[in-house]
Amino acid sequence: MVHFTVNGQSVTVDAPDDTPFLWVLRDKLGLMGTKFGCGIAQCGACTVHQDGIAIRSCVTQLSDLEGAEITTIEGLSETGEHPLQQAWVEEQVPQCGYCQSGQIMQAAQLLDEVENPTDDDIDNYMSGNLCRCMAYIRIRKAIKRAAQIQTGGQIQTGGQNHD
Repeated sequence: MVHFTVNGQSVTVDAPDDTPFLWVLRDKLGLMGTKFGCGIAQCGACTVHQDGIAIRSCVTQLSDLEGAEITTIEGLSETGEHPLQQAWVEEQVPQCGYCQSGQIMQAAQLLDEVENPTDDDIDNYMSGNLCRCMAYIRIRKAIKRAAQIQTGGQIQTGGQNHD
């Protein structure tokens, strides 16, 4: 049995220690927002936060999560009002939408670390999250918009910021 917190709720899961956390989220906890993409941590569709750090849940074993604080896309905001969720809608980012929960969770860590990211910051930080629809320009715009929403200000013009 492994004990941890998911989206503020304490949970105990009885499953083999080597069970990929993605399947615990989806099959045991019913949290379907985190997606399976590749199963080898290369696409980012399964990104969640463990203790505030973006991880790939498809390769994280259940046993690695004892005592951890996990945030999934469902826990980012109960009402969908996180700045990234607002910006994703405003910038009409999704096409198929499959990768979006992972994109948003990766971007959330970026904005926790960099208040007003440049294009280069975004490209470097988000490079491990793949989008088959090639919505990268809209993803970048949404991240900048979310930074604006979070700070209540304007996008900084240093580096390679473009609107």
